[in-house]
Amino acid sequence: MSAVRHDWTVHEIREIHDLPLPELLFRAQGVHRENFKNNQVQLCTLLSVKTGACPENCAYCPQSAHHKTHVEPEKMLTIDDVLAAAKRAKAAGATRFCMGAAWREVKEGPHFDRVLEMVRGVKALGMEACTTLGMITAEQAKKLKEAGLDTYNHNLDTSPEHYKKIITTRTYEDRLITLKNVRDQGISVCCGGIIGMGESVDDRCRMLRELVTQRPHPESAPINTLVAVEGTPLESQPRVDAIELVRMIATARILMPKTKVRLSAGRQQMSREAQLMCMLAGANSIFYGDQLLTTPNCDTSFDRDLLAVAGLEPMPPESVTASAE
Repeated sequence: MSAVRHDWTVHEIREIHDLPLPELLFRAQGVHRENFKNNQVQLCTLLSVKTGACPENCAYCPQSAHHKTHVEPEKMLTIDDVLAAAKRAKAAGATRFCMGAAWREVKEGPHFDRVLEMVRGVKALGMEACTTLGMITAEQAKKLKEAGLDTYNHNLDTSPEHYKKIITTRTYEDRLITLKNVRDQGISVCCGGIIGMGESVDDRCRMLRELVTQRPHPESAPINTLVAVEGTPLESQPRVDAIELVRMIATARILMPKTKVRLSAGRQQMSREAQLMCMLAGANSIFYGDQLLTTPNCDTSFDRDLLAVAGLEPMPPESVTASAE
């Protein structure tokens, strides 16, 4: 059985990442089969409940108030609107419903209270509830836990060394503090990053090292490829080659044996065969639905066909809440 380690070095991670592709996939498949039912994929739906006008300056994000993009600020959705979307997602086969708000940090008051009601409502539908709201305090994490929140998403985005080239309005340490506040309340952690933002392969390996030093490992780890949006500082970044993503997913699978590795943003730019190769490499979770926060995603009919062709099936709800360690 693959041992769960927290002491991987960047050198060790790079050696795994750079293995000949057949060997890398063989090892990743072995780890995957030891820890998961090989033919199951978790279906997660993501909804933006508060869009645009974010004070952060993340270079990749069309919701930043610092960039001139197609995204216009919108009022926060009502509880009824969100729960209606959650019901549609559940009917389509999703088991996790994630609600995102374009905030730097959670502020106490009616908007946060509304999020708590959204969480309660999603849980009442029998779905796993996830939020991504920016930085949160220990007390706010406690309130989310009491409302029934299963998972909190807070990505590291990239390596500590590359981070300042992507974001200057929030520090890497700020992100780690939020993750600690979430973990201390017994909320599952969803934490990953983005490739294709001008980082080196060593930066990608350093990001993975930050993930594996967490105790326990994140229960979910989204591996995103940059969706270059016009008006953002990264609008001219070249598209990531699919094999680079396959290598990242396979490496993440080997390093974090019990984590659900999610094939996330950028899927719409990939061929069906490339997506299936990512699943062969150990990805067993996808965002399900034709919209992420503000960027397009593969539609549900595409995904149902993709799973059917490969002989894969949705992960049932009872498997969704299993701990990563």
